Formats: sequence, C-alpha cells, structure tokens
Amino acid sequence: MLEKLNEIYPVRYTAFLVSVVLLVFTLLGAGVTGLSGWWPLLFLILSLVGLHDLKQEHHAVLRNYPVIGHLRFMLEYIRPEIRQYFLESETDATPFSRAQRSLVYSRAKGESDKRPFGTQLDVRAVGYEWINHSIATTQLTSHDFRIQIGGSACKQPYSMSRFNISAMSFGALSANAVLALNLGAKRGGFAHDTGEGSISRHHRTHGGDLIWEIGSGYFGCRDASGHFSPEHFTQNVKSDQVKMVEIKLSQGAKPGHGGVLPGAKVTEEIAEARGVGVGEDCVSPSSHSSFSTPLELMQFVQQLRDLSGGKPVGMKLCIGHPWEWFGIVKAMLESKIYTDFVVVDGAEGGTGAAPLEFSDHIGMPLKEGLRLVHNTLVGAGLREHIRVGASGKIVSAFDMARAFALGADWCNSARGFMFALGCIQAQTCHTGNCPTGVTTQDPKRQMALVVPSKAERVENFHRNTLEALQELLEAAGLNEPSELSPRHIMQRVSETQVLHLSELVDTVAPLALLQKDISNLPVTYQDWALASASRFGLNV
Repeated sequence: MLEKLNEIYPVRYTAFLVSVVLLVFTLLGAGVTGLSGWWPLLFLILSLVGLHDLKQEHHAVLRNYPVIGHLRFMLEYIRPEIRQYFLESETDATPFSRAQRSLVYSRAKGESDKRPFGTQLDVRAVGYEWINHSIATTQLTSHDFRIQIGGSACKQPYSMSRFNISAMSFGALSANAVLALNLGAKRGGFAHDTGEGSISRHHRTHGGDLIWEIGSGYFGCRDASGHFSPEHFTQNVKSDQVKMVEIKLSQGAKPGHGGVLPGAKVTEEIAEARGVGVGEDCVSPSSHSSFSTPLELMQFVQQLRDLSGGKPVGMKLCIGHPWEWFGIVKAMLESKIYTDFVVVDGAEGGTGAAPLEFSDHIGMPLKEGLRLVHNTLVGAGLREHIRVGASGKIVSAFDMARAFALGADWCNSARGFMFALGCIQAQTCHTGNCPTGVTTQDPKRQMALVVPSKAERVENFHRNTLEALQELLEAAGLNEPSELSPRHIMQRVSETQVLHLSELVDTVAPLALLQKDISNLPVTYQDWALASASRFGLNV
C-alpha cells in the first residue's frame, strides 16, 4: 500500500509541495489563515527553489529531494567548522574516506583540488605512505599514458588507458548511470567494464569502449540451461565496441560466494541483456561450469579468443589459495596458452551487498594479491607476455602510483567513478531507494541523474586524475608509470621507523620458480611445488 502511495506521491517531495500549498493559502486567504507579512514571500521563495531543484541538471540529490536536499549541502559547507565538536574523524562516519570522496567530487566537477595548511593526514600514523620526490624533476608532454593489451596470439590488440571504469553491472547500476559512464568513457577515450551483467542496450547507446566481463552465470552468452553458449557469445563479441573479454573467476567483495538477482528485480531490459526470462532469478554460481581445472581454464581462454576473432582475453580474480593461482600459471606453461591480461581484484573491493564475513575476512587484499601475481609471472618467465590490472579502492593518483610500483600495468576504479556520478554513499543500494539515481531501477529516481551532466563529470574525473598522476611522476623525476618501483614508495611502520615498500613486499627474480631448488624463495612461493596444472587443489 505504501509503495503504491509513493508511486503517486513521492514522500521526498513533501517539503516542496507543502511550500506550494502554503503559498496558495497565504495568497488566497491571508486574513483567514493568519499567515501574513513575510510569510507569503518565504513560501514563494521556497516554492521557486523547489521548482528550480526539479529542473536543474547538476545535483541529483536536489532533483530527487527538492528544497529539503539543500540541508545536505548546508551541513557539508559548515562541516569543517563543527567537526571538532562532534569529534569526527575522516573515516568514522562512512566506510570510505571523506577526504577521498571530496577529492573525487572536486576533480569530477573540474574544481580546484588544492588545500591550504598542508597535509590533512597524520604523517606520524603507522601505515602513512608517501612517494619520494627528485631534485631533477621531469617535464612530461601528456597525461595520456596508454598501454597495449594483447600477446602474440592476439590479432586485435587494444591500446588502453592506464585508468578505466571497473566492473559494475546494469541491474546493480541504473540505466542512466550506465549511459553516463559509457558516454564519459567515449569522450575521454578509456574503457568501461560491463560487469557480470553483460552488455545492455544502454552500454551500446554511446559507443564507448567495452570490456565484456563473463562470470559463472554466462550472462549474454548462455543457453537455456545456464551453460556457456558459443553462438550467443559470438553474436555479442563481434561488436566493434567490445575491445577485450574478461573471465571473472572471483570478485574482491565476496570471492567464492556467487550471487542471485531475484526474479522480482529482473526487468525486460535486464532480461534482454542477460539472456534470461523476465521475472526469472539470475543465478551466478560460486564456480564455473565450463572448466574445473587450470588446464581446462586455458582451453576456455583459447576458445573465447578464437570465437572473438583474436581479441584480448584475460581473467579477473581476487587471490585466494596461492597454489590455485600457481596452478593456473603452471597450466599456461604446460599448454602454451597465455591469457592476455590478469586483473587482480583486492578483497577491499566493494559491492552493493555482501555477507559481512566475506567482505571483511575472505580474500587477499590488493597490495598482497597484486604483488603475488606480478612476482609469479616474473618467476615463471611470463611477465612480458601478460599485462596486469589492479582494482580495489583505487581512487586517487597516489593509489595508482602505489599499484604501479607493486607491478600493475593499469588501474580500474568503481567507487571513484560512482562518486563522479554523484554517489553519496547512502548505503541503500540494495533497497532500490538510491537518493542520487545511481543504483536504482526506479525510473522516477533515475531521472535525477542527468546523463550529459554526469558524463562530463566522469570524463573530468578520469582526465584530472591522470593529470595528477603526471604531476606525481614529474615530481619523482620519472617519465612513465612503468618506471615506478617499490623503492619509490615509503611507509611508516612505527612511530620511529619508515621503510621502502621494497623492504615490506616480496620480490622474486626472473625464472626463479622454474629452478629445481626453490627453498630460498619466500615461504608463500614454496607452495609452487604443491600446485598442479591438472587440479585446483594441492598436489599432495
């Protein structure tokens, strides 16, 4: 009953409608109501403000919450002055740093990200990191750092930006959010990962470059029983928009879990994109049905590469048991089939909904997972053949610099681009009541997200973040991201000691894993001897 009432009369419009009603009363019967003097002027102003809020295209909160939405911006404006009275830290009120969100908003809006009075971080805090600068700085001509993805077996390599939109599915995101992300990617010349929900009509509208993510549900390339369909895959992958194919083995927020999109949420548009029936549950099993061993995974990689006409094919995973990752690398060596890329998703990655224990205690964090993947490929002699991407709370240029220093070739960001769309972390993604229209399928709420305006912010955020990366590289005396190493990053490990990142992470020499004696390697890499190309479990 309440839902039906809300469709006819959205409660969030109450402040605006009350202002209009009171304005009419004061104008028609001021003497009767007793509301005279300045009251009509006040209600007129509030009514005009509400009307403006509904028509403006820059603030989704105001379009969804006319008049009352201004309270949020007022509180944001005075927050620095009242913070001390509420003893508010930078991270205690939300799951992500307010300073980081503020940085994204500034860059997305094209505003200055300069701040007075030095660092706002506690440089004495354990874990504080920085990049050392050089006296001999460099002057770079461009921030458009690009990298080619595609090994020797790839016939259609892709020249990729170093900063791209991470996997977020249509269905999790609204149609307008997908449209704005893809239009921003088109304008800025970077890639948009579809997420497991496949390629929707909204991904196709503006023609931005796509990375098609294929998960265990095989959405967009499945048969009636939910298994992989070569015919349906070929129909989608032949699109010029699809630049790369990414096999999702696991995601950082809930690795090894799988998921279900209930049939009640499966609209005609979602069903069309995923290849399921309207109102039918969309099930993503916890593991794939197309392969059950590392060698079979490599055969699946080759199958997708052949069906795509030679486009880059890779995988995304959050690292779990190291020996399973080692088994995949051993399968590459044995089969001579190499993935074109590997995207490492850190356990700190986010999602609209995940079991608490999974989001907090399952999977390897990005720093450790990324270094493990890089070192393994170096130690197996495959690093030159395979590119490595990184995702997991990467928002700023420094986040990117740290990832590059650990071994990444490019970075993906999900929450950064969500903030650029206007996400305020209301944490109502699973309810359908997103106040900014980013994560809802409610067509009325989606109207708050104006595609051209938000696409411009997406483009701005991408460009300004890469420009900031350019400035970091120049200050460090470097010429491109690949020159960053763990020795360029410093970390405070106690109140009295700081170390190079190179002293805090493992390093494996080229071809070290292929030697007969690996007992001198760090303990984790000694599991290489227990890994098998023929099974994902321990070879004991």
